[in-house]
Amino acid sequence: MTPEMWERLSAFRGKAVARGIPGEDVERWLAVARPCATLARDGDGPVVGRFGGRLLLPAEVPDPEHPFVASVDLAALPAGATDLGLPRDGQLLLFAFPESADDAETMGNVVYVPVGSAVVERDRHAWNAYDFEDEEAMFEAFPEGPLRVTVNVSLPHHQAVEVLGEARSVPIPGHPRSEELVAVWESVRGDVAPEGPLQIGGYADEEAVYIDPVAVAVSRAVRAVEAGGWDGPVSGDVADWVLLADWQAGMDVEGWESATVHWVIQREDLAARRFDRAFTSVFWNP
Repeated sequence: MTPEMWERLSAFRGKAVARGIPGEDVERWLAVARPCATLARDGDGPVVGRFGGRLLLPAEVPDPEHPFVASVDLAALPAGATDLGLPRDGQLLLFAFPESADDAETMGNVVYVPVGSAVVERDRHAWNAYDFEDEEAMFEAFPEGPLRVTVNVSLPHHQAVEVLGEARSVPIPGHPRSEELVAVWESVRGDVAPEGPLQIGGYADEEAVYIDPVAVAVSRAVRAVEAGGWDGPVSGDVADWVLLADWQAGMDVEGWESATVHWVIQREDLAARRFDRAFTSVFWNP
Protein backbone atom coordinates (compact mmCIF):
# COMPACT_ATOMS: atom_id res chain seq x y z
CA MET A 1 0.00 0.00 0.00
CA THR A 2 1.46 3.34 -1.09
CA PRO A 3 1.10 6.65 0.79
CA GLU A 4 -1.19 7.82 -2.03
CA MET A 5 -3.51 4.86 -1.43
CA TRP A 6 -3.66 5.59 2.30
CA GLU A 7 -4.48 9.20 1.50
CA ARG A 8 -7.35 8.11 -0.71
CA LEU A 9 -8.79 6.17 2.21
CA SER A 10 -9.06 9.33 4.30
CA ALA A 11 -12.57 9.88 2.88
CA PHE A 12 -13.59 6.48 4.21
CA ARG A 13 -12.02 7.17 7.60
CA GLY A 14 -13.75 10.53 7.94
CA LYS A 15 -17.19 9.22 7.00
CA ALA A 16 -16.91 6.16 9.25
CA VAL A 17 -15.98 8.26 12.27
CA ALA A 18 -18.75 10.74 11.44
CA ARG A 19 -21.23 7.86 11.58
CA GLY A 20 -20.16 7.11 15.14
CA ILE A 21 -17.95 4.09 14.47
CA PRO A 22 -15.13 4.09 17.07
CA GLY A 23 -11.75 5.09 15.68
CA GLU A 24 -10.09 1.85 16.78
CA ASP A 25 -12.65 -0.18 14.80
CA VAL A 26 -12.05 1.99 11.75
CA GLU A 27 -8.28 1.62 11.94
CA ARG A 28 -8.47 -2.17 12.36
CA TRP A 29 -10.63 -2.27 9.23
CA LEU A 30 -8.26 -0.06 7.26
CA ALA A 31 -5.38 -2.35 8.24
CA VAL A 32 -6.83 -5.06 5.96
CA ALA A 33 -6.90 -2.79 2.88
CA ARG A 34 -5.23 -4.30 -0.19
CA PRO A 35 -4.07 -2.86 -3.50
CA CYS A 36 -5.72 -4.08 -6.69
CA ALA A 37 -5.59 -3.39 -10.40
CA THR A 38 -8.82 -2.31 -12.07
CA LEU A 39 -8.89 -3.03 -15.81
CA ALA A 40 -11.30 -1.40 -18.23
CA ARG A 41 -11.55 -0.56 -21.91
CA ASP A 42 -11.77 3.17 -21.19
CA GLY A 43 -9.66 5.51 -19.07
CA ASP A 44 -6.20 6.97 -19.58
CA GLY A 45 -4.07 4.35 -17.84
CA PRO A 46 -1.51 2.23 -19.66
CA VAL A 47 -2.67 -0.76 -21.71
CA VAL A 48 -1.94 -3.97 -19.79
CA GLY A 49 -3.99 -6.53 -21.67
CA ARG A 50 -7.13 -7.03 -23.67
CA PHE A 51 -10.54 -8.61 -23.66
CA GLY A 52 -10.72 -11.30 -26.31
CA GLY A 53 -8.43 -11.32 -29.32
CA ARG A 54 -6.29 -14.14 -30.70
CA LEU A 55 -5.88 -17.15 -28.47
CA LEU A 56 -2.20 -18.10 -28.32
CA LEU A 57 -1.23 -21.08 -26.17
CA PRO A 58 1.86 -23.25 -25.74
CA ALA A 59 1.62 -26.44 -27.77
CA GLU A 60 1.53 -28.63 -24.65
CA VAL A 61 -1.50 -26.83 -23.20
CA PRO A 62 -4.79 -28.57 -24.16
CA ASP A 63 -7.54 -26.70 -25.99
CA PRO A 64 -9.56 -24.75 -23.42
CA GLU A 65 -12.82 -26.14 -22.06
CA HIS A 66 -14.18 -22.66 -21.31
CA PRO A 67 -14.50 -19.45 -23.36
CA PHE A 68 -11.51 -17.12 -23.53
CA VAL A 69 -12.16 -13.93 -21.55
CA ALA A 70 -9.00 -11.84 -21.37
CA SER A 71 -5.22 -11.73 -21.38
CA VAL A 72 -3.08 -9.71 -18.97
CA ASP A 73 0.51 -8.68 -19.72
CA LEU A 74 2.09 -9.02 -16.28
CA ALA A 75 5.15 -6.97 -17.25
CA ALA A 76 2.87 -4.02 -18.02
CA LEU A 77 1.16 -4.02 -14.61
CA PRO A 78 2.47 -1.09 -12.54
CA ALA A 79 4.71 -2.02 -9.63
CA GLY A 80 2.67 -2.49 -6.45
CA ALA A 81 -0.62 -2.78 -8.34
CA THR A 82 -1.39 -5.93 -6.34
CA ASP A 83 0.06 -7.77 -3.36
CA LEU A 84 -0.27 -11.18 -5.04
CA GLY A 85 3.38 -11.73 -5.84
CA LEU A 86 2.58 -12.39 -9.50
CA PRO A 87 5.33 -13.22 -11.99
CA ARG A 88 7.05 -10.09 -13.26
CA ASP A 89 6.38 -10.92 -16.88
CA GLY A 90 4.49 -13.33 -19.12
CA GLN A 91 0.83 -13.48 -20.05
CA LEU A 92 -2.00 -14.49 -17.73
CA LEU A 93 -4.96 -15.85 -19.72
CA LEU A 94 -8.39 -16.02 -18.09
CA PHE A 95 -11.16 -18.38 -19.22
CA ALA A 96 -14.70 -18.62 -17.88
CA PHE A 97 -18.29 -19.47 -18.56
CA PRO A 98 -20.28 -16.81 -16.62
CA GLU A 99 -23.24 -18.95 -15.67
CA SER A 100 -24.02 -20.61 -12.38
CA ALA A 101 -23.73 -24.38 -12.39
CA ASP A 102 -23.31 -27.34 -10.10
CA ASP A 103 -21.59 -26.27 -6.88
CA ALA A 104 -18.97 -28.97 -7.41
CA GLU A 105 -17.73 -27.74 -10.79
CA THR A 106 -15.16 -25.16 -11.83
CA MET A 107 -16.53 -22.73 -14.40
CA GLY A 108 -13.24 -21.60 -15.88
CA ASN A 109 -9.49 -21.84 -15.72
CA VAL A 110 -6.26 -19.83 -15.88
CA VAL A 111 -3.22 -20.33 -18.09
CA TYR A 112 0.14 -18.67 -17.47
CA VAL A 113 2.34 -18.27 -20.56
CA PRO A 114 5.94 -17.41 -19.61
CA VAL A 115 7.93 -15.00 -21.74
CA GLY A 116 9.62 -16.75 -24.64
CA SER A 117 7.18 -19.66 -24.76
CA ALA A 118 6.55 -21.11 -28.21
CA VAL A 119 2.83 -20.61 -28.82
CA VAL A 120 0.35 -21.59 -31.50
CA GLU A 121 -2.97 -19.98 -32.30
CA ARG A 122 -6.02 -21.97 -31.20
CA ASP A 123 -9.65 -22.00 -32.20
CA ARG A 124 -11.42 -19.69 -29.73
CA HIS A 125 -14.57 -21.78 -30.23
CA ALA A 126 -12.95 -25.12 -29.35
CA TRP A 127 -14.71 -25.13 -25.96
CA ASN A 128 -18.07 -25.44 -27.77
CA ALA A 129 -17.57 -28.91 -29.19
CA TYR A 130 -21.32 -29.59 -29.20
CA ASP A 131 -22.26 -26.34 -30.96
CA PHE A 132 -24.60 -25.03 -28.27
CA GLU A 133 -26.24 -22.04 -29.98
CA ASP A 134 -27.28 -20.10 -26.87
CA GLU A 135 -23.86 -20.44 -25.31
CA GLU A 136 -22.21 -19.48 -28.59
CA ALA A 137 -24.33 -16.31 -28.75
CA MET A 138 -23.29 -15.48 -25.20
CA PHE A 139 -19.64 -16.02 -26.09
CA GLU A 140 -19.95 -13.76 -29.14
CA ALA A 141 -21.21 -11.01 -26.81
CA PHE A 142 -18.01 -11.11 -24.78
CA PRO A 143 -16.23 -7.73 -24.99
CA GLU A 144 -13.11 -7.17 -27.05
CA GLY A 145 -10.47 -4.48 -27.02
CA PRO A 146 -7.47 -3.19 -25.07
CA LEU A 147 -7.61 -3.05 -21.28
CA ARG A 148 -6.25 -0.03 -19.42
CA VAL A 149 -5.23 -0.21 -15.80
CA THR A 150 -5.97 1.92 -12.76
CA VAL A 151 -4.21 1.07 -9.52
CA ASN A 152 -6.84 1.06 -6.80
CA VAL A 153 -7.29 0.23 -3.14
CA SER A 154 -9.68 -2.49 -2.01
CA LEU A 155 -11.58 -3.13 1.21
CA PRO A 156 -13.91 -6.07 1.95
CA HIS A 157 -17.38 -5.94 0.44
CA HIS A 158 -18.68 -8.79 2.60
CA GLN A 159 -19.77 -8.25 6.16
CA ALA A 160 -20.14 -11.71 7.69
CA VAL A 161 -18.72 -15.22 7.88
CA GLU A 162 -20.65 -18.45 8.21
CA VAL A 163 -20.32 -20.43 11.42
CA LEU A 164 -18.94 -23.87 10.57
CA GLY A 165 -21.60 -26.54 11.05
CA GLU A 166 -24.33 -24.03 11.89
CA ALA A 167 -26.97 -22.30 9.79
CA ARG A 168 -26.00 -18.80 10.84
CA SER A 169 -23.42 -16.12 10.24
CA VAL A 170 -21.57 -13.66 12.46
CA PRO A 171 -19.61 -10.43 11.89
CA ILE A 172 -16.11 -10.86 10.52
CA PRO A 173 -13.87 -11.98 13.44
CA GLY A 174 -12.08 -9.02 14.98
CA HIS A 175 -14.48 -6.57 13.33
CA PRO A 176 -17.75 -6.37 15.29
CA ARG A 177 -18.82 -3.30 13.25
CA SER A 178 -18.18 -4.97 9.88
CA GLU A 179 -21.72 -4.40 8.60
CA GLU A 180 -21.49 -0.66 9.22
CA LEU A 181 -17.97 -0.47 7.80
CA VAL A 182 -19.00 -2.22 4.58
CA ALA A 183 -21.90 0.23 4.23
CA VAL A 184 -19.49 3.16 4.56
CA TRP A 185 -17.14 1.65 1.98
CA GLU A 186 -19.95 1.20 -0.51
CA SER A 187 -20.98 4.83 -0.01
CA VAL A 188 -17.52 6.23 -0.79
CA ARG A 189 -16.08 3.61 -3.12
CA GLY A 190 -17.24 5.37 -6.29
CA ASP A 191 -15.03 8.34 -5.44
CA VAL A 192 -12.15 6.45 -3.83
CA ALA A 193 -11.76 3.40 -6.08
CA PRO A 194 -14.31 3.19 -8.93
CA GLU A 195 -15.01 -0.38 -10.00
CA GLY A 196 -14.34 -1.75 -13.45
CA PRO A 197 -15.27 -4.92 -15.29
CA LEU A 198 -12.03 -6.78 -14.51
CA GLN A 199 -10.05 -6.65 -11.27
CA ILE A 200 -6.76 -8.32 -10.41
CA GLY A 201 -6.22 -8.94 -6.70
CA GLY A 202 -8.03 -7.15 -3.88
CA TYR A 203 -11.33 -8.31 -2.42
CA ALA A 204 -14.06 -10.15 -4.27
CA ASP A 205 -17.29 -8.37 -5.09
CA GLU A 206 -20.62 -9.29 -6.63
CA GLU A 207 -24.17 -7.97 -6.86
CA ALA A 208 -25.53 -9.62 -3.73
CA VAL A 209 -22.41 -10.06 -1.62
CA TYR A 210 -22.88 -10.87 2.07
CA ILE A 211 -20.48 -13.75 2.68
CA ASP A 212 -17.00 -13.54 1.15
CA PRO A 213 -17.22 -14.87 -2.45
CA VAL A 214 -13.76 -16.38 -1.98
CA ALA A 215 -15.13 -18.47 0.91
CA VAL A 216 -17.97 -19.63 -1.35
CA ALA A 217 -15.47 -20.55 -4.07
CA VAL A 218 -13.33 -22.48 -1.59
CA SER A 219 -16.29 -24.52 -0.39
CA ARG A 220 -17.14 -25.34 -4.01
CA ALA A 221 -13.55 -26.35 -4.73
CA VAL A 222 -13.62 -28.72 -1.76
CA ARG A 223 -16.89 -30.24 -2.98
CA ALA A 224 -15.51 -30.56 -6.49
CA VAL A 225 -12.59 -32.62 -5.19
CA GLU A 226 -14.90 -34.77 -3.05
CA ALA A 227 -17.12 -35.39 -6.08
CA GLY A 228 -14.15 -36.35 -8.23
CA GLY A 229 -14.68 -33.46 -10.62
CA TRP A 230 -11.48 -31.62 -9.78
CA ASP A 231 -8.02 -32.69 -8.74
CA GLY A 232 -6.78 -32.07 -5.20
CA PRO A 233 -5.30 -31.44 -2.83
CA VAL A 234 -7.24 -28.41 -1.67
CA SER A 235 -7.48 -26.68 1.68
CA GLY A 236 -10.85 -25.85 3.17
CA ASP A 237 -9.32 -22.93 5.07
CA VAL A 238 -10.16 -19.65 3.32
CA ALA A 239 -6.93 -18.15 4.71
CA ASP A 240 -5.02 -20.49 2.38
CA TRP A 241 -6.65 -18.94 -0.69
CA VAL A 242 -6.61 -15.57 -2.39
CA LEU A 243 -8.63 -13.83 -5.09
CA LEU A 244 -6.69 -13.84 -8.34
CA ALA A 245 -9.24 -11.96 -10.45
CA ASP A 246 -12.86 -10.84 -10.64
CA TRP A 247 -14.87 -10.26 -13.81
CA GLN A 248 -18.11 -8.31 -13.53
CA ALA A 249 -19.47 -10.05 -16.63
CA GLY A 250 -22.85 -8.40 -16.22
CA MET A 251 -21.27 -5.08 -17.16
CA ASP A 252 -20.46 -6.46 -20.59
CA VAL A 253 -22.66 -9.37 -21.61
CA GLU A 254 -26.33 -8.69 -22.30
CA GLY A 255 -28.60 -11.21 -20.64
CA TRP A 256 -26.00 -12.05 -18.00
CA GLU A 257 -26.61 -8.98 -15.85
CA SER A 258 -25.41 -9.54 -12.26
CA ALA A 259 -23.09 -12.38 -13.36
CA THR A 260 -19.69 -12.25 -11.66
CA VAL A 261 -16.76 -14.59 -12.15
CA HIS A 262 -14.23 -15.19 -9.37
CA TRP A 263 -10.89 -16.84 -10.09
CA VAL A 264 -9.33 -18.00 -6.81
CA ILE A 265 -6.10 -19.84 -6.11
CA GLN A 266 -4.36 -21.38 -3.13
CA ARG A 267 -1.47 -19.28 -1.91
CA GLU A 268 1.00 -22.14 -2.23
CA ASP A 269 -0.10 -22.79 -5.82
CA LEU A 270 0.31 -19.11 -6.64
CA ALA A 271 3.81 -19.09 -5.16
CA ALA A 272 4.69 -22.20 -7.20
CA ARG A 273 3.20 -20.64 -10.38
CA ARG A 274 0.68 -23.48 -10.68
CA PHE A 275 -2.00 -21.33 -12.25
CA ASP A 276 -3.68 -24.42 -13.67
CA ARG A 277 -4.73 -25.03 -10.06
CA ALA A 278 -6.94 -21.93 -9.97
CA PHE A 279 -10.63 -22.57 -9.31
CA THR A 280 -13.39 -20.55 -10.95
CA SER A 281 -16.66 -19.75 -9.19
CA VAL A 282 -19.60 -17.86 -10.69
CA PHE A 283 -22.36 -15.87 -9.06
CA TRP A 284 -25.38 -15.25 -11.30
CA ASN A 285 -28.79 -14.00 -10.24
CA PRO A 286 -30.81 -14.23 -13.50
